[in-house]
Amino acid sequence: MNDLYQKMLSVYDQSTDRARRNAVYQVSQQIILAGLADGGFFDKAAFYGGTCLRIFHGLNRFSEDMDFTLLKEDDQFEFENYFQPIIDQFALVGRQVEIKKKDKKSFGKVESAFLKDNTDVYDLSFQTEKSIKVKIEVDTVPPLKFATEQKISNLPKSFMTRCVTLPDLFAGKMHALVYRAWKSRVKGRDWYDFAWYVRWNVPLDWNHLQERILQFNGENVSLEQFLHTLRERLANTDIEKVKEDVIPFLNDEQELDIWSNDYFLQLVDLMKIQQ
Repeated sequence: MNDLYQKMLSVYDQSTDRARRNAVYQVSQQIILAGLADGGFFDKAAFYGGTCLRIFHGLNRFSEDMDFTLLKEDDQFEFENYFQPIIDQFALVGRQVEIKKKDKKSFGKVESAFLKDNTDVYDLSFQTEKSIKVKIEVDTVPPLKFATEQKISNLPKSFMTRCVTLPDLFAGKMHALVYRAWKSRVKGRDWYDFAWYVRWNVPLDWNHLQERILQFNGENVSLEQFLHTLRERLANTDIEKVKEDVIPFLNDEQELDIWSNDYFLQLVDLMKIQQ
């Protein structure tokens, strides 16, 4: 473990075991992105999801997984081609890691329903810290009609990451909130992110959301139909279960004091829609 790695860790709170663990995750995610940039990964793919939102847009919650989408369908894509640049980048900061492709059969029915058959899943783990494992997902047959932008990082060095733009990140999140795995368990992080997008006046890209619904769910819905389903979900979900799920990912639980079903229903009325 070298000085650069220690400096990267020092940016984060390490006052508790959980905070230290989260700090290691967050530094690891930055190093993974640097390795992918070295390997030319972002010529073909873009970063999205909660971890993207935290790293590049200041979302104030922890997230473990890293989600990527190809820019266009590619059945021949091999993420294994990018393993070595990631391993090399960790070696530069004095860390040894291993990356393994995950057997999708190990997922339960809920995850299998959400994770498309053409979504490749990988685990990166530390040889020196077996409890630290970063899951990486790459969608090789993605819903299209999304835009990307280049975002700069300066640690562990200066490099560019291609990211899905905020309106399309919002679209992905709303698809998750309404359609993804909600029958079996509540994912409070989806609700937290939804509130974040609305508070920061990010417009929702309806064209990309409609494309996601069509590809994942086989439904061609109107905006009015989607909003009706969204309101039903927000009105009928146990808000206490929503809070319980997201609390482990927050620094300040008081952020949830305002949360109620009515709070989220009012957020729907404040949403900006980009058509």
